[in-house]
Amino acid sequence: MAEQTTLPESVGEPTNTPDGGTTDPGERPKTPGTKPDAAVVRDALGVGIAVGLSGFAFGVTSAGSGLSLLQTCVLSLAVFTGASQFALVGALAAGGNPYTAAAGAFFLGVRNSFYGLRLSQLLALPRALRPFAAQWVIDETTAVTLPQPTRRAARIGFAVTGLTLYVLWNLTTLLGALGAEALGDTEVWGLDAASPAVFLALLAPMLKTATERVTAAVAVLLALGLLPVLPAGVPVLLSALAAPAVLFLSGRRNGTARAAEGRREQDRSAAGTEENR
Repeated sequence: MAEQTTLPESVGEPTNTPDGGTTDPGERPKTPGTKPDAAVVRDALGVGIAVGLSGFAFGVTSAGSGLSLLQTCVLSLAVFTGASQFALVGALAAGGNPYTAAAGAFFLGVRNSFYGLRLSQLLALPRALRPFAAQWVIDETTAVTLPQPTRRAARIGFAVTGLTLYVLWNLTTLLGALGAEALGDTEVWGLDAASPAVFLALLAPMLKTATERVTAAVAVLLALGLLPVLPAGVPVLLSALAAPAVLFLSGRRNGTARAAEGRREQDRSAAGTEENR
């Protein structure tokens, strides 16, 4: 007969909290740095719904560029990275070579590989799930996952954002492609700017320090300056050079400041020694 395990007497009774309050029986105590699951789900749903609805803009733009309904839907299902999809259909609409357009979209999507390097460590998913999770490694899931304080919150944020966005993006892509004829000239509506605008709205609150804001500004200037002279997708990749450049200059400035402070300290020490003599 197996032994029965008795629960500690404290289980089921209210416990005191550091601030003088009590917790209800069975309630898991909250540790510093945690975030309620409901709050993570709420934030993830907000991002997933807001960005997922912009799939309508892609469906309209893709159909207006000459792609069929099937091609448009397969592109969203298989590629599932809005910037690359818009780059591809934009290049095709401008009369570009299909291989050149595909290459530009590919280079633009390379950034997701760098996201994956960070998210793989943060999420630590089982090997069997990693190929499926890789499909959801995009700007928005990364933006929701990285700020989470715990691995549990990061996994919830990633899963909810990815699922919501994938379903809505593909559904609204279908609706946009079907309704393209009713809208007429898609360029008049400027729908291709919807996805970048949503991403900028997500990114702005994350730029909290001066270094981050300067890095973002330099990256924007690099991308805009190189856009007229380089193929689609390449300016975005090269704009990543803003990060090491700003960090290098910031490090040199901090090093110079520390060296100057060290010299002043030496001068003060030398002056004190001279006075003691």
